[in-house]
Amino acid sequence: MLGILLALAIAAFAAPLCVRVVGRNGFYLLALVPFGCLGWVIANWGRTQRVRVGWAPSIEMNIELRFDSLAAIMSALVLGIGAVILAYCARYFEDDEPRLPVFAAQLVAFAGAMFGLVTSDNMLLLFVFWEMTTVLSFLLVGHNAEQAVSRRAAIQALLVTAAGGLAMLVGIVILGQVSGSYLLSDLLAGPPSGVAVDVAVGLLLVGALSKSAIVPLHFWLPGAMAAPTPVSAYLHAAAMVKAGVYLVARLAPVFAESPAWHPLILTLGVASMVLAGLRSLQVTDLKLVLAFGTVSQLGFLIMLVGLGTPEAALAGATLIVAHALFKACLFMVVGIIDHGAGTRDLRELSGLGRRAPVLCGVAALAALSMAGIPPLLGFVGKETALAAVLDADVLAEPAKAALTVGVVLGSMLTVGYSIRFIWGAFADREVLSGGEHADGDVRQHGSSENWHPPGALFTAAPALLAVGSLITGLCAPWLDELLNPYAKTLPGVLDSHLALWHGFNIPLALTILIVLAGMVVFQLRGRIGESATMLGNADRAYDATLRAMDRLSLRMTGAVQRGSLPLSQAAILVTLILLPTVLLAIGTRTGVRLRVWDSPFQAAIGAIMAVMALTATVLRSRLASVLVVGVTGYGCGVIFALHGAPDLALTQFLVETLTLVFFVLVLRAFPAEIDESRATAFKVRRAILSALVGATVAVLAAFAVAARSTEPIWHLIPDAAYTFGGGKNAVNVLLVDIRAWDTLGEISVLVVAATGVASLVFRSRRFGSAPRAADAPNYDPDLISWLPAGRLVDRRDRSMVLQVTTRLVFPTIMVLSVYFFFSGHNAPGGGFAGGLTAGLALTLRYLAGGRYELGEALPVDAGHLLGGGLALAAGTASTSLLLGAPPLSSAIVAVTLPVIGHIKVVTALFFDLGVYLIVVGLVLDVLRSLGARLDSELATDEDDSASVRGGFQ
Repeated sequence: MLGILLALAIAAFAAPLCVRVVGRNGFYLLALVPFGCLGWVIANWGRTQRVRVGWAPSIEMNIELRFDSLAAIMSALVLGIGAVILAYCARYFEDDEPRLPVFAAQLVAFAGAMFGLVTSDNMLLLFVFWEMTTVLSFLLVGHNAEQAVSRRAAIQALLVTAAGGLAMLVGIVILGQVSGSYLLSDLLAGPPSGVAVDVAVGLLLVGALSKSAIVPLHFWLPGAMAAPTPVSAYLHAAAMVKAGVYLVARLAPVFAESPAWHPLILTLGVASMVLAGLRSLQVTDLKLVLAFGTVSQLGFLIMLVGLGTPEAALAGATLIVAHALFKACLFMVVGIIDHGAGTRDLRELSGLGRRAPVLCGVAALAALSMAGIPPLLGFVGKETALAAVLDADVLAEPAKAALTVGVVLGSMLTVGYSIRFIWGAFADREVLSGGEHADGDVRQHGSSENWHPPGALFTAAPALLAVGSLITGLCAPWLDELLNPYAKTLPGVLDSHLALWHGFNIPLALTILIVLAGMVVFQLRGRIGESATMLGNADRAYDATLRAMDRLSLRMTGAVQRGSLPLSQAAILVTLILLPTVLLAIGTRTGVRLRVWDSPFQAAIGAIMAVMALTATVLRSRLASVLVVGVTGYGCGVIFALHGAPDLALTQFLVETLTLVFFVLVLRAFPAEIDESRATAFKVRRAILSALVGATVAVLAAFAVAARSTEPIWHLIPDAAYTFGGGKNAVNVLLVDIRAWDTLGEISVLVVAATGVASLVFRSRRFGSAPRAADAPNYDPDLISWLPAGRLVDRRDRSMVLQVTTRLVFPTIMVLSVYFFFSGHNAPGGGFAGGLTAGLALTLRYLAGGRYELGEALPVDAGHLLGGGLALAAGTASTSLLLGAPPLSSAIVAVTLPVIGHIKVVTALFFDLGVYLIVVGLVLDVLRSLGARLDSELATDEDDSASVRGGFQ
């Protein structure tokens, strides 16, 4: 199983290159991958296989795969039909199709995600694959992104299925916590009970129903028909929409008796059958006819697998296979019609049966299976389903009768729209007066007269599936042996079996009634379609819901965000004061042990910090305010140093220094002092609020210290750092090994912040790398200067002492930066401190030589440094995982080299290098954004002002 996932992943990565080199015929090569994987599924059918790869056991995130009878059924459909669809793509698309290589990769990746979903035993892993199918579906549906209808359909599908997925995640977490295991096999072997479990099951069903487009969450599926036809044939007929059916089928053996199970599954399943069946008689696009038919049959499927009896499970499994065969076939037939006739509108098609008799025969075979006509597999499944509903002892008699009526009614509609599909696509229809067909559908024009016959390879893919429907129907007893192992997992005795002929019985009589009534439905389709209009339009309801949410958000924003920064800050701070204080007052059981200081120096430094903070509130000079606030930061660093935390002190000093520089860079664009008219008078309320916030934070800190009831974890960290991370500096080992996931998240935020700053400053595009001296309009290469761009600084702003000092100190600071980087694993330093030191060196070069000097110091695009650092850090995580170790875990390599001697290298060094590059890239991005870019704009403003003055003179 793991090999199949890897094979599909490799194929997805190789797909763009394959399609670019070979063209559309590359799809044939890609089809060989799922086809070969199908061989493994067939070879292991009937065996239970397990794969376990440890990943993050502390949070139950291990790769746990399980291959059993149900997984075999779904895997065969995912891989087998996936291979056929890929082969179909080779003739459906043209070589000049835009984004075709990316489309190929996404389609193969979807096959891998779907296979992972149906074989996952770990529910958290199942959710990961579940959301992967959601994202890939969004990309595939929105393939034609230049079309508004495609973008809308993709977003609609994403919103509905992702929202259902989030509900499902909550249910998974509840079930995992209550049962003590996140494995489906453990859950099914010993199911928990209780109110929490019932709620969790209901949430899981919400996710399943949204994924399988069950009423009232069905509207995204017809909208997704904006996708290319191969996507509709695979995702929306054979694979993705079956995910919800699969989940219900997987949980049915133990949770079918849950209070919410039958009311939700059976009611909504039958409602989907009937309502979507009515809609399929109303629409005129052949893909929409099939789309609403899919919603109808998904309701049938989810009702069967959720009924909770072995007979219904066998019928459900049979119809899952039958539906995948005939519906994927019919979607591909529509794609061929669209290619050949230039339209899918059944009002514009006439006479294709004569022009394409083979295609008509293929479609008729699949439609007969959809309608449940013998000897097709659809008939076998529907007969078994009718018998299962009639014998469903788990239901009360009134419920059983209502369910039987609903199934019969839905099946009648299925026959009706099956006939309508064939009639609309292939029949010769006579045009009556008024432009109306004899069948009641209005015809606009006869574009089917320009029919281009499909090639043999184009027709071969749907023909293969149509013939498959016939062969599996004729070989029903053989298919029974493959499907009944799953049915036997449900409680009860399996008395039925698959066969074409069970004798004269009630299901056969109902089938005859269904077929005859379906013909009548077809004859009355115009009136029935008109009556379906009165049922409403779920798509309009979706739009109305979005508009209502927009209005609600605007009103909430208007009520909460008044546009006043002081008001918003006050609301946040009042919440900070009230909420913890109230909870402490009513809930705390701990006392307060307060130690004022460890050393008198701490009291002195604290007093200085307090005085500086108060001073910042009364100063009018912006620069002076920034400097005194900086003193409070440096004071905090000194306290860290007195507490024996040199790493934190070093980082605090470096960050504070850089922050001061950045503030000064920004303040250049502001007046030196706050204008008297804009000065804020002393306000008692603000002073009281500030004092209360300070007191609240102090009280919270005191209670937090007193709340500790066990030995502090820091006692264990030094030994753990050396044992597991191979380093004596516990802080650095924590950052790059023990808590490296946190660091990876934090540096990702840094990259996003840097990108956000650049986007706000540059607006239209990133500025690229900082300009070099040669780019300056007045650059003279013959002039000699202490710094390459030193001569370009205006004489009024140039400092020879600063330039000479920078020339001498810059290399030393860079060496110190490298030292911090390499020593950080065993001494104060690390990638973060080293990067900040290098950032200070770059800042010094910029202050001494201006914006052109920044380009001379590091002529690299900051975005490249940020991206490279993040890729290196993330690559370290994935590499350790591929080597069979937990992600971001360290390996120690000790070697002895000539002259150098014995050295020890820890793989966390590469992760730390990623941190180093990101910090340097961040500083460079801020310098070129708030420094070089602002310098350029200020210089332009000065030139404009000089021009204006010159003009007046």
